[in-house]
Amino acid sequence: MPDLEIRNLHAQAGDKQILKGIDLTVKQGEVHALMGPNGSGKSTLANVVMGHPNLEVTEGQIIFGGEDITEADPDERARLGLFMAFQYPVSVPGVTITKYLRMVMNAHREERGEEPVSLKDFRRIVEEAMQLTAIPKQFASRYLNEGFSGGEKKRLEMLQLALQRPTMAVLDETDSGLDIDALNVVAGAVNSVKADSGMGVLIITHYQRILHHIRPDRVSIVFDGRIATEGGPELVEQLEREGYGKIREAFAPAGA
Repeated sequence: MPDLEIRNLHAQAGDKQILKGIDLTVKQGEVHALMGPNGSGKSTLANVVMGHPNLEVTEGQIIFGGEDITEADPDERARLGLFMAFQYPVSVPGVTITKYLRMVMNAHREERGEEPVSLKDFRRIVEEAMQLTAIPKQFASRYLNEGFSGGEKKRLEMLQLALQRPTMAVLDETDSGLDIDALNVVAGAVNSVKADSGMGVLIITHYQRILHHIRPDRVSIVFDGRIATEGGPELVEQLEREGYGKIREAFAPAGA
């Protein structure tokens, strides 16, 4: 099953260099947490991995399942099994959730050489996923994210995750702005899909609370576009006690 490997990755937005040599590996079936203060490059890394057109890779590689996808289009990356839950999901007026989900599902089936899903099977699969993610059935007739609260948008992304069963999920601050009930739903969906499919997870956050629900196997801390330190789950506990101060002090000479 595919691993995600990020090798010496440098990237910029316009003339601003943001990533300055990131090395990171997310193995199939593991949860790798990427943490760091605001402005350190976490979300930029997530968007570069998914091929955001406004970000330019100037050096390094992104390898997925042994294949170099550094120059691949975003839809190609998605078809290969990469999934991203965005920090700020966009609204798409005029496109119903049902139409969107069926389109996405059939795109993935086409990639696997399968026939389009029947309407009967589609309804059954969506209803099962809605139960998993605690989304009311009436959501299906609404327009994609139109008029949704922040928590509703995140739940809908978890519905997409449950339907797509990706091999690797990148969760970009999925916990941002969630109350405890929505956080429990999001974490439960991620844990359930991971247990069922064996997907890898790169979870990007600067809060510790979601990592009490989705337990990481490894943790990396990023400062100023570089990985400052790596460790196990104990690193999360260290951050809760001490904050980023000590890590920033230790990293400052190397990053200067």
